[in-house]
Amino acid sequence: MPEPTHIGILEYPGAQRAAVHGLTDLFETAARLQAQTLAEAPRLAVMHYAPEDCREQAADPVAVLILPPSLVGTPTPRDAVPLVPWILAQHRRGARICSVCAGAFLLAETGLLNERAATTHWALADTFAQRFPRVRLDVAKLLIEDGDLLTAGGVMAWIDLGLRLIEGLMGPEVMLATARMFLVDPAGREQRFYSSPTPRLGHGDRAILAVQQWLQSHYAAAISVAAMARTAGLGERTFLRRFRRATGQTPTSYLQQQRVIRARELLELSGHSIDEIAWRVGYADPSAFRKIFQRIVGLSPGAYRQRFSTGRG
Repeated sequence: MPEPTHIGILEYPGAQRAAVHGLTDLFETAARLQAQTLAEAPRLAVMHYAPEDCREQAADPVAVLILPPSLVGTPTPRDAVPLVPWILAQHRRGARICSVCAGAFLLAETGLLNERAATTHWALADTFAQRFPRVRLDVAKLLIEDGDLLTAGGVMAWIDLGLRLIEGLMGPEVMLATARMFLVDPAGREQRFYSSPTPRLGHGDRAILAVQQWLQSHYAAAISVAAMARTAGLGERTFLRRFRRATGQTPTSYLQQQRVIRARELLELSGHSIDEIAWRVGYADPSAFRKIFQRIVGLSPGAYRQRFSTGRG
């Protein structure tokens, strides 16, 4: 009988219980489904580790270690102190380290993500980037695989991460059978389908804040960078420099994002045609609107409406 593949789930303070137990159910279901088709199916053993277990450096090595999401805030450096040596020890012994949502903060505290690509929940992006500037953060993606590290974005992305691990450990057939059993989409989602970016407003630059507030009600107008600079009372070069420093975006990309946010609302809640929505948010050319929407959201306007419309329009 082959040795089981050990998957560890670290129940750090605040770890979401639904994810811990949901991942356990997902892996155990996959093992049962595989056993139905193979006489000697590779066995899985799911292990739960509490913080006190992490003081025991001699714990059995795991093939995969998962840092689940949290609904009560992000792990702090103080939370990480007793856990990081054990996580690093598991990594040195060959474990693939995975995180979901806020679990990425704990993974980043180990230093393993430095100079590497990772994702976390889109709403945590600014906080994460400030704490871990050496990580190449990309919150548009729901999953990022980087060799021995695998990070997942939103709170419910533990499902996507679990299915990806099942595919790697047991094959695509078992992964698809597990997805069908749980009635979940096996692949193809991106976090940007769901994210609703919040503009940076606490930067302290009053001139730039005035422009941001002005754009809230004038986004559909034909607006040039020169007009924004005049609203700020600044020269164009100074305005461009200060706007990027305050918001993290160029004025043009910021305006496009605000228009797309409003377009998403109209696609979800109204029955207006896509061409009319393009006009309502400031695009005289519907094809240009479609290209910009696809680039920012990752879906065409029609596909977005099909997926997210409330049907109330």
